[in-house]
Amino acid sequence: MRIVMCLAFGLTALVAGVLLGQPAPALPAFEVASVKPQDPHGSRLEVNGLYTYPGGRVVGHGCTLEYLIDEAFSIQSFQISGGPAWIHDSRYEIEARPPASSKSSQASPLSAKAEPNEEQRLMLQSLLADRFQLKARRDISQGPVYLLVKGGKPLKLDTAKDIGKSDFSWVGSPRGGMITGDGIAGENISMPILASRLSRYLARPVFDQTGISGFFDFKYQYASDDQHPDVVSNILSSVQEIGLKLESAKGPVETIVIESATKPSEN
Repeated sequence: MRIVMCLAFGLTALVAGVLLGQPAPALPAFEVASVKPQDPHGSRLEVNGLYTYPGGRVVGHGCTLEYLIDEAFSIQSFQISGGPAWIHDSRYEIEARPPASSKSSQASPLSAKAEPNEEQRLMLQSLLADRFQLKARRDISQGPVYLLVKGGKPLKLDTAKDIGKSDFSWVGSPRGGMITGDGIAGENISMPILASRLSRYLARPVFDQTGISGFFDFKYQYASDDQHPDVVSNILSSVQEIGLKLESAKGPVETIVIESATKPSEN
């Protein structure tokens, strides 16, 4: 069964509006927002950096529209289709502040690298519709997914040393950086967040079905001289070494289909 929904409304609000025969409520919006092209000669040429600060302020450096859609809808780039070519390479500087009446104005993240909360994501959706004139739709259909489950080996997950000290979670190579071909490591990571982070490498949605709660540190490393490692194979084998497993399955695959978008004018 295929489900197509308007991007202009949150999924829950839209369904509720249809059931009640009433229009869905408007999405929350930032009170003040600045969007301008990244200066190619500027002192900070960051690529796709989004940060959250006390008071609910959201700052983006070198963000493409594709990346902002990823963050606003909590999806991965492979789940975006359509749109003009510039959404992948034109970069923007973003700074936005929520109204004092919002819950996000009381936010106090422990790390600027903490992900946006749900209200901030909805505000980002409003920003994209307003400043980028983004028009798109949600498409949910059955497709290939992975299920993250407990494996056959003992769990090698240590209680995170940064619990209560940081709300930033990281997954990557044991040597730092992105996952390549030498194992896998994580810091202050929960199983749902691990599933989401692995999804971007596997180009499939990953759903946590481990039943494991809490935040963990882990590291599995092996020596490899492969100059062109198969990242997917590395992930599938490495997660088994920490006591987990990725099983192929069929499940809901959400896609944001871009119908139109316009480059924003400067403030």
